[in-house]
Amino acid sequence: MRAFLSERRFKNLTENTNSNHPTPEMDFDWSQDSAGFGGYSKEEYEKLSNLYENTLNAFNEKEIVKGTVVGFTEKEVVLNIGFKSDGLIARTEFRDMPELKAGDVVEVLLETKEDPNGQLILSRKKAVSERAWENILVAHDNDEVVQGYVKTRTKGGLVVDVMGIDTFLPGSQIDTKPIKDYDVYVGQTMPFKVVKVNHAFKNVVISHKVLIEEDIEKQKSDILSKLEKGQVLEGTVKNMTSFGVFIDLGGVDGLLHITDISWGRINHPEEVLKLDDKINVVVLDFDDEKKRISLGLKQLGAHPWDSLSEELQVNAKVKGKIVNIADYGAFLEIAPGVEGLIHVSEMSWSQHLRSPQDFLKMGDEMEAVILTLDKEERKMSLGIKQLKPDPWVNIQERYPLGSRHKGTVRNMTNYGLFVELEEGVDGLVHVSDLSWTKKIKHPNEFVKVNQELEVIVLEVDTENRRLSLGHKQLDENPWEAFETLFSVGSIHEGTILKIEDKSAIIALPYGVEGYAPLKQLLKEDKKTAKEDEVLQVKVTEFNKETRRIVVSHTALWKEEVEEKKVGEEKRKESDRDKASKAAKKINESTEKSTFADVDGLAELKAKLEGK
Repeated sequence: MRAFLSERRFKNLTENTNSNHPTPEMDFDWSQDSAGFGGYSKEEYEKLSNLYENTLNAFNEKEIVKGTVVGFTEKEVVLNIGFKSDGLIARTEFRDMPELKAGDVVEVLLETKEDPNGQLILSRKKAVSERAWENILVAHDNDEVVQGYVKTRTKGGLVVDVMGIDTFLPGSQIDTKPIKDYDVYVGQTMPFKVVKVNHAFKNVVISHKVLIEEDIEKQKSDILSKLEKGQVLEGTVKNMTSFGVFIDLGGVDGLLHITDISWGRINHPEEVLKLDDKINVVVLDFDDEKKRISLGLKQLGAHPWDSLSEELQVNAKVKGKIVNIADYGAFLEIAPGVEGLIHVSEMSWSQHLRSPQDFLKMGDEMEAVILTLDKEERKMSLGIKQLKPDPWVNIQERYPLGSRHKGTVRNMTNYGLFVELEEGVDGLVHVSDLSWTKKIKHPNEFVKVNQELEVIVLEVDTENRRLSLGHKQLDENPWEAFETLFSVGSIHEGTILKIEDKSAIIALPYGVEGYAPLKQLLKEDKKTAKEDEVLQVKVTEFNKETRRIVVSHTALWKEEVEEKKVGEEKRKESDRDKASKAAKKINESTEKSTFADVDGLAELKAKLEGK
């Protein structure tokens, strides 16, 4: 009977039985059985009670225990765990056990030994969850594989039931390749590994990708252990990039570089291959540690240099297509995998080298002449200027000394400019040979690139292919006449063209430019003349050889001041001379009158004395 009584109720009854205070329960003799037998003494009763207590197991709350199904109600399952009373658990906690029957043993969590109603509280759901958490921790610590059921899709991944606990499977951990549709995995049971556990919140992160990667690594190791250089394998084009193609060799990828796809030049692998193509490739190299495999496709065929026609000899003409352009030249492909270099110096007869882009562009089909050929080294140099006659042959007959020509300015330097008289014939005009009268620091002050310029031939160097040209020599040297016009001391009207740090350039008559130190541009009002100002200047220096004229404005007004000063001194000196002469004349006149007065006085004195 006590098996169906709660511990608290049983205790109350026994306490009331031994109490000296009468209670309603004391009206009934609980020591008697159904047949009316009883009358146990206190010692006998305690002995029997202890025997009963010792038949019960000791339990702790929040402990997982095993219970035996002893019965069913409409909504609950009755379990005996070996305690004073049986426990009840809702049938909904056994949905995963539809075949549950009396006598089956299951694990449950003892939540409370006795609730306020004296009832034993058990939970199978919490027992499953607690046991699952322990199993997950063990799987995480031991790196074990667990099975999980994909329940639903969530933000960023999937929710997976692993041993009764909801875990999170990130989208990045589903597979080694990106997954676009997560829904296809819902409802599937798959293997996983526990990769992260949060003990505080009991959150679990799992991964299916690590299992795939482990399988791939094993396959890689197996394949790499059997690889040999030169081995031919079949693979599938898995991915394409601008630098090459990744080939799936059956669990391990190898790189087929773009330069190893074809003997000829290609700009992108898609020109030759496409995704999912099955091709044969040869192993060029592999690295066991880094697990990298280099593959080749073109190596399966013979090198095109080995099958060149015997007609290809030096000085022979070939046709091809420009497949690459560099700063130093361009490559002409005359057959797939057979290229020759056209150096920029072999593109034009001109000695003034230009960029290869000035002569050709990618994809141009053209003819060239073989200059050198080395089949062993697989090298060939070509030229296109050789298709035309050398313009320097008989150059002196077409451009004799002193002859006049018109050409186009093609390039400039600090020391001069290059004029193209015809294709392949350039001549240098030195900056000093541009003008008789102007001081030119850079040719762009006189002419611009691509402008036409008339020149005269000054010198022809056939051996070094050089022409010296001049422009100012088209006119006579005006400095012979300038020597007279701009003699030292001559005065001219000038315009200040440009003022520099310590000097200025003065425009003089007849297009001549003069030079004036800044201190020589000081005006009479003590101010320095400015640009574009017109003023009178005096030539202080003239050099015909260096074509240099030095002028001064300050010297002019200083001379005038000096002349005025000298004139004033002369006038004053003249006045002094005149004054001196006048004084002398007066003195002489005074002396005469004085002597006469003296004589008269003496005569008067004598007369007086005589009287």
